This record gives sequence, structure tokens and C-alpha cells, in this order.
Amino acid sequence: MQGRLVAKNLSCQRGGRLLFAGVSFELGAGDALHVTGANGIGKSSMLRQLAGLLPAFSGDIERSGSLALLDERLALDEHASLAKALEFWEQVDGCKDPRPALDAMGITDLLDIPVRYLSTGQRKRATFARLLNSSSDIWLLDEPLNGLDTNAQEAVEAEIVRHCADGGICIAASHQAIALPGEADENTLPLAEFTP
Repeated sequence: MQGRLVAKNLSCQRGGRLLFAGVSFELGAGDALHVTGANGIGKSSMLRQLAGLLPAFSGDIERSGSLALLDERLALDEHASLAKALEFWEQVDGCKDPRPALDAMGITDLLDIPVRYLSTGQRKRATFARLLNSSSDIWLLDEPLNGLDTNAQEAVEAEIVRHCADGGICIAASHQAIALPGEADENTLPLAEFTP
């Protein structure tokens, strides 16, 4: 994997209100960043800016490598079985063998169940399996541990560590503690420090 993600003096304005300003960082292969802060401080907006889905109010973003965003929009067909919903994304992403990701997230026994009957945690694990199958260099994760039990949280954290060890990049925006590779004080970006 060869990704790179750089933010230079990034700022975000939503609804006429400046959420944050002056955010800068540079991430390369193997790097992880935990974006922290209270609800409404702009964590999700920053991820959407980094993904190219929301324009920056000011500042610049440079990125190279493939990118995947996991947010509250889980993008699974509610009316399809989980197998069919995931098959759609496997075709889009060019996944050759989805089984390792399904096993890692413990969802192989749920494949015949319609998505609408899955719990919040089961849906989140399915979406994370989809992320694993995308083979993206850069992961942008918005509240990745919400709705997950302890075992599922540990599985997600282990996959993040593996992704970074393989040269991937991960940014996790969360008000929850999350185990990321590296020293916690070095890979944490508290957005509160950048609020006007």
C-alpha cells in the first residue's frame, strides 16, 4: 500500500458557523490518527472533507492512494440478504475472496438474513467487512466502535493495526477511546484545540 494524506491549515464552516480552523497534519504509510472532540465539533465534517465529499472552507488537502469512508451511512440494501448486499459491493470493489473479511468480523452465519433484521452492531460489522474487502490504502472511520460489543471492538481495532502494519493509513474520528498503532499522545488530534 502506498497512500499519503496531508491537510494544510484546514478549516470547516457549516451552517454559517466556523467549526474548526488551522488543522494541519501529514500521514504516510503505516500512520494512524485519532481525531477527538465533543459532538458537533466537526469530526465527521473533517472526514467528509478528506474524502472529497465536502469542500474545505479554507486550506488544502493532498491525497494519493485509494480511499474508503466508513460513516453512519452504512450503504447496505435493507431489502436484500446480507450476502446479496455485500456481493454488490464486492463487485464494485473488485473483491476476489470475501471470506477472510467475513470471518474476521464474525458475520458468516448472518449471510442469509435480510439486512433490515440485523442489529446495529451486526450491520456495523458487515460494513467493516465491506471496508476490508475494498483494499483501500486510506481508511476514514467515523465513530467506528459505536454499536459494537467488546469482542467486535477488539476485532475492529486488530484490523486497524493490521491495515497500518501493511502500510495503510487510518484516521478514526471518535469521542471514544480506540486502540491505534503508535503512541496515543502522538497520534491524537483534539479538534477542541482548533475551535475559534
